[in-house]
Amino acid sequence: MDYTLLPFTFLIFSSLHLLTCTGQDRIPTGTSLSGNDTIISAGENFALGLFNPPNSTKSYLAIWYNKISDRTIAWVANRGKPVMDSGGVVTVTGNGNLVVLDGNGKVVWSTNLTATDQNRTAVLLDNGNLVLMEGNNSTVWKSFDYPTATMLPGMRFYLNLKTNESIRTVSWKDEVDPTPGPFSAGIDPHTPRQLQVLRGSNPFWRENVWFKELSAAKPEADRNYFVYLSTLANDDEVYYTFSVSDNSIFVRYFLSKAGRLELQSWRDDTQKWTVSWASQMNKCDLYGRCGPFSSCDYNSTESVCRCLYGFVPRIREEWDSGNWSGGCVMRKVLECGVGDGFLQLRRMKLPDFSVSVGNISVSDCEGVCRQNCSCAAYAYTNISGWRASNCLIWVGNLTDLVSNYGKLDLFVRLDSSELGTNVTNGTIHDSSNKRPWLVILISVAAALIFLGAFGYLLWRRYKKPGMRRNDHANEMNGPDGLANGENISDLPLFSFHSIVAATGNFCTANKLGEGGFGPVYKGVLPGGQEIAVKRLSKSSGQGLEEFKNEVKLIAKLQHRNLVRLLGWCIHEEEKILMYEYMPNKSLDKFLFDPIQESPIDWGTRFRIMEGISQGLLYLHRHSRLKIIHRDLKTSNILLDGEMNPKISDFGLARIVEGNQSNVNTKRVAGTYGYMSPEYALDGIFSEKSDVFSFGVLLLEIVSGKRNTGFYPYKESLNLLGYAWQLWEEGRGLALVDPLISDLCVPHEVMKCIHVGLLCVQEDPNDRPKMSSVVFMLGSETATPPTPKQPAFSTMKNRNVVDPASDASANFSVNWVTITELEPK
Repeated sequence: MDYTLLPFTFLIFSSLHLLTCTGQDRIPTGTSLSGNDTIISAGENFALGLFNPPNSTKSYLAIWYNKISDRTIAWVANRGKPVMDSGGVVTVTGNGNLVVLDGNGKVVWSTNLTATDQNRTAVLLDNGNLVLMEGNNSTVWKSFDYPTATMLPGMRFYLNLKTNESIRTVSWKDEVDPTPGPFSAGIDPHTPRQLQVLRGSNPFWRENVWFKELSAAKPEADRNYFVYLSTLANDDEVYYTFSVSDNSIFVRYFLSKAGRLELQSWRDDTQKWTVSWASQMNKCDLYGRCGPFSSCDYNSTESVCRCLYGFVPRIREEWDSGNWSGGCVMRKVLECGVGDGFLQLRRMKLPDFSVSVGNISVSDCEGVCRQNCSCAAYAYTNISGWRASNCLIWVGNLTDLVSNYGKLDLFVRLDSSELGTNVTNGTIHDSSNKRPWLVILISVAAALIFLGAFGYLLWRRYKKPGMRRNDHANEMNGPDGLANGENISDLPLFSFHSIVAATGNFCTANKLGEGGFGPVYKGVLPGGQEIAVKRLSKSSGQGLEEFKNEVKLIAKLQHRNLVRLLGWCIHEEEKILMYEYMPNKSLDKFLFDPIQESPIDWGTRFRIMEGISQGLLYLHRHSRLKIIHRDLKTSNILLDGEMNPKISDFGLARIVEGNQSNVNTKRVAGTYGYMSPEYALDGIFSEKSDVFSFGVLLLEIVSGKRNTGFYPYKESLNLLGYAWQLWEEGRGLALVDPLISDLCVPHEVMKCIHVGLLCVQEDPNDRPKMSSVVFMLGSETATPPTPKQPAFSTMKNRNVVDPASDASANFSVNWVTITELEPK
């Protein structure tokens, strides 16, 4: 077999397990398959039965191509729970479920449908879809809704925007093991207009953005058929599907064990699967190859990454050495609404994290971006083949840009002084041959725009008080207000009346929790969007400063692992923040609630740890501002409907200069048990302060125990000390939460404990940076250094009462515990 096709060619049955056809395409209620029995679809395209991987006694229920000599598996039912003996049986039970039984009659896999008295029949269709049908021939279950690593024509990548239900493919662990692997492919739930491949919870590849709907036919070279691609995006759902003009030709999407999504077709002349398209065919296809505001040149054979025109490397030394992860920054910082314009970049792969504005004109699209001070770029299309013209904008960083790619243009916001020369796709051309009348016309237009903006500002300043926003909002944006005069008009200001209506007048039934900032309520906007409303308590002495800080910082941040601020409100004494609603609330609820019914499984815990590390790395290295969070803890990690982590509560966060390594403060604020020693004792904070807090989080997530609780090894030790003692004795796995100890992955657990202990070392210089932490968590081969004894691990101050250690404490959406100390 050609080695290049090895990842895409599935299992050949061993000679000990030759198949015997039953001569039918269905399994009626009460009948069964076992051993080498199979059923075959009516047109004989597909077969279904039990199979054993080479050199394995494990059995799986699978569908494979019946007419292909190199037997290729298209679907596996019980991929996560094989039959461990040779007595596997497939049957439709009396309650109407298709099940796989082991040799002892125990159910190892089931369709899990509601019990019914009607007879049901499992039928293998000729398109490879296994369906369960009732007596009236209605379909109650189908395998097309549960793909494995292969997507057949008629299947679809799907995302329900209301319920977050999704249909994705998941790679195999390796060529002969159908156990779910680390890669999955489907619709991006955060930007539901693009396909993506994830490695765990981290982006690995993404397709260019769709604007609305697409139907396209892709001809295959040297072959007389077309592959038809179709996408749909509306307010309720998004899907991507494909079909083939000639059903006698086998075509499929396949996600390899290496995370490569491929469109393949079977060639009878060569008896091989051939690849007509793949997600990773170029060095620029790897997600985020270049940092923010830089693009990867798809055609370049030399320098991979280049700053966009008008931008310069964020850290010149790293950039020149070939480390492009820090990206670029604007050469001349914009003054919002004054003297800015847009540079057209042609043939771009559009950035990640797009925001759909709607079906508007190109001038309105530009206007929407221009009115939002945080809008960094926009794109607009009416390309033939798209059913609806549309507008997308980008707020914050421009991430995962690729040039010389596709047909779409991106308009990047720059200071007008950067646009004074003739620039095409980021390249400056000689402008000496410009016609004088054109120069004059541009100058006059610029003057009119300046006068119009100046007049508008005067009108805003002197208009009647009744026409202005309330005095508190103006004060927040004034010279002594929020961010020392920094305007936040790009962040929506909501009326107090609308928030009262959304929360049912702050109804107790809508209360989600309460922290040091004040209570948090669930609300619903008129359009149906659910929100979390954080209301500053009137008795909170520190609340106003934290309120200002949070609005200032979080409005500039955008990352899939940071909670999104939707708006704010100031009304008389009320100060309110509005966030995206997190249905699963905070991580502490799942880890420490003594009455929890469903503990988080190990895979979800590991994904949460990876997501938090990615969010912290963004704050420290990749955001427009370098930010130290200073209050990272389990109650400030929110979980969305799919248990993806979001770092929240930036009330204590601080901006630091890019070249600052340590900052000293007279006001130490944070939460006992998570603060690093140099911060708690001396008021010195840095990136390494957040790294320490992250290390505590890792150990808490692994163990399901609070750092400040009581542990059985020695009475004087907290969780850090307990973990250290177990590590020293070579018993690290004993730290694992007993609720999941039987189902965890031992080498991943030991890796997380190892990294956690590295992060909580006493000397900040010994702790790794977040970039190293992300690498160590994601690598299967990295060898981390040996950790030293953690800080705060040998003595516990019993006079300090930690509210977080109270098992009866309320779990919250955004619980802030603030401790004020005087540094030495």
